[in-house]
Amino acid sequence: MCRFRATAALRSFCKFRDCYHHGGETLTGHSKFTRNLTTTTTTTRGSGYIHPVRRSSKDARIIQIVEALQLGDRRKASDLLLDIGQRSHSLRADDFYPIFKRCAQSCDPLFVMETWRLMEAKNISLNDKCVFLMTETLCNGGYLEEAFNMVDFLGESHDIYPVLSLYNILLRSCIIEKNIIHARKCLELMEKQMAGKNEITYTMLLKLAVLQKNLPAVHLIWEDYIKNYSMSILPLMKFISSFTTLKDLKSAYKTLQQMVSLATRGNICITRKSSGKLHSTRLDIPVPSNRDFSSTLLDLKENKQLDSWICPPFPDAICASVEQESFHVGKKEVKTEALVDLNGEEHSLIKMVLIRSFNEVLYGCADHKNYELAQKIMLQMQDLGLEPSRKAYDSLVRAAVSQGSLKDAMEILKKMKQNNLKPLDSTLAALSMSCSHALELDLAEAFLNQIEACPYSYPYSALLAACDEMDQPERALRVFAKMKQMKLVPDIRIYENLFSLFGTVNAPYEKGNIMSQAEAFKRINAIERDMAKNGIQHSHISMKNLLRALGAEGMIRELVRYLHVAEDLFIYSNRSLGTDIYNTVLHYLVEAGECHMAIEIFKKMKKFGFHTDSATYDIMISCCIITRCYKSASLLLSMMIREGFNPGISTYTSLIKILMENENFSEALNLLDRSKLDGIQLDVLMFNTFLGPANYKIRIDIIEFIVEYMRRENIQPDPATCRHVFSAYVAAGFHHTAVEALQVLTLRMMSKYGSILEKEDDFLDEFIFMEDSDAESIIIKLFKDSKEELSVALLNLIWSAIAGFPILESADQSLWAKRLESQFHSRRLLVPGRMRSFQSWNYYHNSQI
Repeated sequence: MCRFRATAALRSFCKFRDCYHHGGETLTGHSKFTRNLTTTTTTTRGSGYIHPVRRSSKDARIIQIVEALQLGDRRKASDLLLDIGQRSHSLRADDFYPIFKRCAQSCDPLFVMETWRLMEAKNISLNDKCVFLMTETLCNGGYLEEAFNMVDFLGESHDIYPVLSLYNILLRSCIIEKNIIHARKCLELMEKQMAGKNEITYTMLLKLAVLQKNLPAVHLIWEDYIKNYSMSILPLMKFISSFTTLKDLKSAYKTLQQMVSLATRGNICITRKSSGKLHSTRLDIPVPSNRDFSSTLLDLKENKQLDSWICPPFPDAICASVEQESFHVGKKEVKTEALVDLNGEEHSLIKMVLIRSFNEVLYGCADHKNYELAQKIMLQMQDLGLEPSRKAYDSLVRAAVSQGSLKDAMEILKKMKQNNLKPLDSTLAALSMSCSHALELDLAEAFLNQIEACPYSYPYSALLAACDEMDQPERALRVFAKMKQMKLVPDIRIYENLFSLFGTVNAPYEKGNIMSQAEAFKRINAIERDMAKNGIQHSHISMKNLLRALGAEGMIRELVRYLHVAEDLFIYSNRSLGTDIYNTVLHYLVEAGECHMAIEIFKKMKKFGFHTDSATYDIMISCCIITRCYKSASLLLSMMIREGFNPGISTYTSLIKILMENENFSEALNLLDRSKLDGIQLDVLMFNTFLGPANYKIRIDIIEFIVEYMRRENIQPDPATCRHVFSAYVAAGFHHTAVEALQVLTLRMMSKYGSILEKEDDFLDEFIFMEDSDAESIIIKLFKDSKEELSVALLNLIWSAIAGFPILESADQSLWAKRLESQFHSRRLLVPGRMRSFQSWNYYHNSQI
């Protein structure tokens, strides 16, 4: 408010200063300001007898000026001031004291200047009280430069010597205005005039260090303070606040223990002013401490690498050692339970200070994600008889959820309810975020609904992301409606999740059609209109999610159009951001079969020097699967290696698929061996790449070789593996072998769920031969519990039992599996060359049946 008025007052002052009787002169110039003060201070003071009537009329006019200022009638006050200057000739500085006092109360620097000009004209010298009020008014009104010039000149004059309180006022104003340059200038003046420092000065220096985020300076202030003063409760509270703000949790905790130690000794020198502020009752006289407080904080000489311990949580052993140090009275150790009772009425102020400092350190624990230390501090508060506030519990909950301890956070919430404490909105937001990360969507939404006012959107963003992961768009719609109801403006993270949630209609379950594409485009336009309404522009992630939604719905034309928008927004200004976006577009173009467009975009990337990565080359190699051009894939592989990217499992899988589509089985198997030699971790998808084309071509030799290869590499089959093998044998007419192979692969697929099957020995038998509808409900439950492979395996065994085939107890009992194991090495030699004819395989399997 004062700054606003000072700005307006500065404009007013510029208007009336030329109309004044000192027209053309300004107050901002240092030389002019100095000359005027010189004139004022070098004149002799008025003396002589003053008539009582004149004195009373003069006083009456002064009172009228003050009343006019109080009523806001500046013109009347100026006229009265001019009148008193013309009529009275025996004015002194004390006569203007009520005016300066009123100007200081109303923050009116312009009338101070006007009054001071009158004093100049009447050759009235300033006194200490007037200078103090003038400096305070100028500082509060924003006239820091004029205040500095005044104090600087007074320091050089001999009539008035600026006291330390003036410098403290200047420092306070510099901190309020966040003016570091003037603050340094004030410190230079203090050093030049040898003004010294008192406790208020140290408080201002701490605030200045915090403003500059200068943690070493706080440590230096600590060392300088304990050289001149004995430590008391209020300075410790200010140091704790400074350490916590600058993220020095270690020093804050140690200082807190010093505060507790002083409190237990009865060193309580605190009172409350009429304004409500806390004040120290001891005299502000420098008395050096007789205790080595410097040992409680790290020495700056040894603290060369300060950042190495500021951020990470420090070990519990340090906390324990500090806690053990802090609770000594004389030579006897005092346990926490034996501390002085602080619940009495005479200890209410110290109790309030302790709670405030404990809350500060707890907040630092939450910021540092140090849940262990937060627990210790809460226990210490309870031992001291200090009831934790809602803010203390809020910090404890946030520290718990920061380490993933949702269970502990819920216990803390339960403790709050037992103490009849309503959780803060920030507490509910932290719990909601933790539940969202744990995918407990019901709890997360329930906590959000309890929030009365939340200025931040991050808990809603976390819940929307969880809804996206769990595929619950209906819940996400309720969450977004809740945000609108609370009039909370969404940020870009909200829109990123909205594009991912509502950008598609059919995908990923069905391919997009005309209806779904129209609906998806309508949703996207609605989200973008809301973004424009709130003045939010696309981010890199939101654009990528938008492109992914368009590609998943098969909207190729819109996909390319938005790619051009992304190029204008991000890619041309930062080429590294284009890699993910181009990869997204290339992936969906290849998936839609638009190989020509994908090739053109890839050529554009190479031509204009856009960054490419291994995923880019993998996508383009998979594009060669559609064109069945192994030569182009080899060329891309060569480019990939030249740019320093090693081929991965997806690269080898795509190359194998191209070879299998071209029926080059021997080269594909050689590439499989090569990938193993290169240290690639084989997976079931790579083997299914062999089984799919082999099933289509009814190449039983390839299928049996790959199945045994998988067993030797400990690769568990999946439902696609079972389908390919079973279909190939059925197409070849080997029905008994097909069922036996299906059971073997099913049992191998179920081996990863051994812990489930071992709990109930008769589970399979009872489940397979169950004739009621319970079997289907169990399978559905397994599928919902993300155990798709187990549910498919049970269905395979049930079907085999219904078809009348005997159920194998173990895959090792199968003659088919034993034959594949015995013939693997001999078949390995035959695979690269010409395989046995289909007739020989037909004769062999008919003999087995």
